[in-house]
Amino acid sequence: MKSTAMLAVSTLLILTIPAIAPAAETTDPHAHHMATDNKAPSTAVHKASGTVKKIDVAGSAVTIAHGPVAALKWPAMTMKFKVTDKSLFDKLTINKKIDFEFVETGRAYIVTAVK
Repeated sequence: MKSTAMLAVSTLLILTIPAIAPAAETTDPHAHHMATDNKAPSTAVHKASGTVKKIDVAGSAVTIAHGPVAALKWPAMTMKFKVTDKSLFDKLTINKKIDFEFVETGRAYIVTAVK
């Protein structure tokens, strides 16, 4: 009788663990907007509007407080973007409101256009 009960409990655990495991993956509240190494780079160009908060020419980055990005299901937030085209820095000024385009590559989001 004990071995039958143990077998039943073991089977129940084996069947319920896969249903519980996906919930553990969503504990990071920022996971919905973070790229991962396992994800293939996207070629999609995303558009957003925001305000320039910090410019780091030496680090090839800009921090932008942007509005929601519907295509990525992002809420409004402030985040750092990479800038690989150095000429884009000419269009960036602290506290300037901009419309910009960006792409996702691995773990980085790269600004590709500024208006």
